[in-house]
Amino acid sequence: MTQLPASSRRTVVKAALLGAAALLGPAAAPAAATAPAGAEEGPTVLRLPAPTGPHPVGLRTRVLTDRSRQDPWEPGARRVKVSVLYPARTVRGCPRVPQLTPAEAEAFAELAPWVHPGLPAGGVDWGAVLTHGHLDAPPLPGRRPVLLYGPGGGDSRTLGTGLAEELASHGRIVVLVDHPGDASQVELPGGVRRTVLTGPPDPETFRTMVSTRVADLRLLLDRLGDLPLASAMDPRRIGAYGHSAGGTAAVHALVTDDRIGAGVNLEGHLDLDPELVAGLDKPLLMFRTDGFREAARLTRSWSGVPARQCLLPAGSDHGVFTDYAHLVPRLQAAGLVTAGARAALIGPADPAAATAVVRHGLRSFFARRLPVRVHRA
Repeated sequence: MTQLPASSRRTVVKAALLGAAALLGPAAAPAAATAPAGAEEGPTVLRLPAPTGPHPVGLRTRVLTDRSRQDPWEPGARRVKVSVLYPARTVRGCPRVPQLTPAEAEAFAELAPWVHPGLPAGGVDWGAVLTHGHLDAPPLPGRRPVLLYGPGGGDSRTLGTGLAEELASHGRIVVLVDHPGDASQVELPGGVRRTVLTGPPDPETFRTMVSTRVADLRLLLDRLGDLPLASAMDPRRIGAYGHSAGGTAAVHALVTDDRIGAGVNLEGHLDLDPELVAGLDKPLLMFRTDGFREAARLTRSWSGVPARQCLLPAGSDHGVFTDYAHLVPRLQAAGLVTAGARAALIGPADPAAATAVVRHGLRSFFARRLPVRVHRA
């Protein structure tokens, strides 16, 4: 088992959390941080692609505490952090929000090569990556569909920023959900909470992780009124989508919670409870790549699920559903990521085609299933 850099953690949970997802591949010690000859001097500043919709994007964050539930990874009540992205009326005077807070960026700079072997251990200014979300921008009027997003195992919610901004710019409210203890790092009141442990998967830990994520989604639905932009959210039009373990949780939530009307699974396994997901009677769209190392397991777990499936363009891999699709090629161009590491994370092909398919697919699916029909207050 590979031990992460020192942080507060429960020693009783010795099973893997990042690896427990097994959806991002087995954990390994990071490669040497030496950059290839010719690498750029000074920290590399990364950028995310702009959304294509007609509306600018606002962003607000919130932490919710569920005092009725104990956190499975450390003592205390369960806490969940969210970012709410939404179509804004204007963004004048509202600054763009960094993808990571300074404290989160500092933690991720240390964790990156452990969370995803091949990412650089230095040379990147993670705190300088700006989103296209503008802090506290005034929202467009009316009530809008709500989409809940869950990241992959070991990833933070912020790695779904680009896709969320795309959906928000086309008129939807998107709630990016962090699952502390699972996510690589989350800044909460009192400090940054890092992921618990890493290592090979075990079924019990993965089941605990997914069930915790589903309970986190239910908490948000129970307390929509406590979220930013609550008055703009239409509780009759709620969807869920997620990447990897987040996709697994999104489908389980879709099956078990009547408040969620449609879902998208971005390459998440569905073999925890085959009978449960086989009974799905709601719209579900599932995306996969041709490079995913868990393809055989994925195919088996999807075989009995009543859902439309979409294969991304050839040469894509598991991380192409996340912001790594845009960040990793820039890191490779700067000499900080090898071609092999890039291929293992997002695939060797140009990610632009895969990104376009995912963006268009989600926009079209949710436009049909949860259309934007703005009701003025």
